[in-house]
Amino acid sequence: MVRLIPSSFKAMLMGAGLCGALLGLPTTQAAEPSLWQDVQKAGVLRCGAAVAAPYVMRDAKSGDYSGYFVDLCRDFGEKVLKVKVQFVDTNWDNLVAGLQGGKWDLAMALNQTPERALAVGFSVPATDYQVSLLVNKDNPKLTNITDDLSTLDKPELTFAVMSGTAQDKAISSVIRQGKIMRLPGMDETRLAVMSKRADVLVDASDTNHLFAVANPTWAKEVLPKPALAKQGVAFGVRRDISLADMDVLNIYLKQKRDSGDIERLVDKASVEANTIR
Repeated sequence: MVRLIPSSFKAMLMGAGLCGALLGLPTTQAAEPSLWQDVQKAGVLRCGAAVAAPYVMRDAKSGDYSGYFVDLCRDFGEKVLKVKVQFVDTNWDNLVAGLQGGKWDLAMALNQTPERALAVGFSVPATDYQVSLLVNKDNPKLTNITDDLSTLDKPELTFAVMSGTAQDKAISSVIRQGKIMRLPGMDETRLAVMSKRADVLVDASDTNHLFAVANPTWAKEVLPKPALAKQGVAFGVRRDISLADMDVLNIYLKQKRDSGDIERLVDKASVEANTIR
């Protein structure tokens, strides 16, 4: 005996089948914006460059850039993205703002801090950083100097630091009685200590070490304990970068660090930094 199926039930079955067919179709998603694809279309990777040896250096006569972050940016652009690389001159006060405003695609040698992470994204660190101090060991104000910062926090001592840098923020957070002299560049801070207008040079440990090696007759480096502002040094990127694009940069940097390539670039830049005057 053949049972007749009501037309309403047939319609319901057909509707269910249609829904199942539709659910089985692959969904079309909007293409995720790609920074590296945009860079490749433009044919140039723009790297924001604020000078601080040995990370980023600039020849005053030729305008050419060097330093190990410069080498990394150039290598990433030319070897990975297959584009030209342009270095855009800026300073530390404007490096983050320029990245946010799209003036460059990467900001070189940014210290990773929670405050900066509210404004920009970070790659994995290329190297590590901490703040050190450099003094004139013949300075009568600095007899019996130790690595305890509290022994240096005195009204008669002046600390020279580059304005707007991580070093500036770090020393400003711990010095309460001493004077802080904020200057626009590294050369100015070094000259302030050399001319004895300032007593203590505040800078990254690697750059202070280079300066101490170049001036062994009077310079003495002090590494504060506990470590002051120990952070990773990374590339800054815009916060809207895709995870896929971030992976490209992070994998590149991890491979460079694991292979020892970054260490070799640091050594090369350090030698160059001591020959540039």
